[in-house]
Amino acid sequence: MSDDNIVESTETDNEHKGERKGGKRPQRGPRQEKKPVQDGLNPDLEERVVAVNRVAKVVKGGRRFSFAALIVVGDKNGKVGYGLGKAKEVPDAIRKAGMKASKRMIKVSIENGTIPHEVLGLFGAGEVLLKPAGEGTGIKAAGACRSILELAGVKNVLTKSVRGSNPHNIVKATFKALKNLRSLEEVATARGVNTKGLRVRAKAKAANA
Repeated sequence: MSDDNIVESTETDNEHKGERKGGKRPQRGPRQEKKPVQDGLNPDLEERVVAVNRVAKVVKGGRRFSFAALIVVGDKNGKVGYGLGKAKEVPDAIRKAGMKASKRMIKVSIENGTIPHEVLGLFGAGEVLLKPAGEGTGIKAAGACRSILELAGVKNVLTKSVRGSNPHNIVKATFKALKNLRSLEEVATARGVNTKGLRVRAKAKAANA
């Protein structure tokens, strides 16, 4: 290769390098704003901490502690759920439990601020009895059962924990009872009965009794 060709190639390389360094960069399109990632509960939901347990795992180097949180969430408008979260710290366990609870909420049948009928919930050693109550009675319940009914939006109800005091069993027994609640319309539809006039007849029968 001649010296002239070597000089020409060197000059062209330098020109390309100069274009790369001093040249204008291609214009980029407008940046899209990143949507904030929702990490937590829906602002419309309210949460209650039912129980926080410290768990110790024995390993070769000693004990490792972690926490388990039982949380109940609800919108006070007929929807409620519960969740169990585990983590090394209490706030993380509560956050995990709240997210789980918000993902598996159930719909509760509520009529005139109370439940439509008497129902019994069973889970393990827990047994919870729920009875409808008149206006002004309030929520006659305690502990985890009270938190669930308040967040579900029930205003008047009578409850009795027949047996068991473990909060996990009480929560699950209460949810079993709430799942078994059926409104007048649901029962009438299942039986193929027209709902027109059923409430009037029920009120008249209760007044005569």
